[in-house]
Amino acid sequence: MKKLVIIPTYNERENIELLIEKVLSKDPELEILVIDDHSPDQTSVLVERLMANNQRIKLIQRAGKLGLGTAYVEGFQYAIKNDYEYIIQMDADFSHNPKVIPFFLREIENYDCIIGSRYLSGINVINWSFSRLLISYLAAQYVQLITGMPIQDPTGGFKCIRVSALRKIDLKKILSDGYSFQIEINYRLWCNKLRIKEIPIVFTERRAGESKISRKIVKEAFFMVWKLKILSFLGEI
Repeated sequence: MKKLVIIPTYNERENIELLIEKVLSKDPELEILVIDDHSPDQTSVLVERLMANNQRIKLIQRAGKLGLGTAYVEGFQYAIKNDYEYIIQMDADFSHNPKVIPFFLREIENYDCIIGSRYLSGINVINWSFSRLLISYLAAQYVQLITGMPIQDPTGGFKCIRVSALRKIDLKKILSDGYSFQIEINYRLWCNKLRIKEIPIVFTERRAGESKISRKIVKEAFFMVWKLKILSFLGEI
């Protein structure tokens, strides 16, 4: 049973070695695909060194900072091409706890997508300012209202997906790049009547490095939900 953890990186040298160690310790069948956007801090050089001693670590090096959405699409295509059964999406900054991975793999046996939810059982976020937390929570409510998806945390990026479910989505039609990518993937899965379940997680602000969230990314997400809604009316999802 082939399982792939996809981790996009940009300047994550401070985190990636320990994260890889923690992730691989959770399941002997897990493999990791790091997709690095030509990090100036040479994240990819460190990953290459780790690869030399561990065949479970894979690396795709890209020409520049091409965005989260395109990184995940490339990772999805890699998983499809290489016949993996499950993929796990996670950030490189320890905001997503590797200890949750075994729970994902247990729950995915009866579903097509398992989402790690910050808002399923209250608000489970550590070390965020009140303003950032409020924006994130209201954004989740906004997405629910416009799209109709019964998902409490539609913008969360920690999830497990069956590769067979990804095969039912035309990845070439993905519109989103940044923050809205998570919304779009969830929406396309939901519109295709695939089985989605949320499980509660605790989200912790990154342990090192800088956040990649920007005003541009938030703006993209605001308008993307309307584009997706229109496409669904047109039968294009």
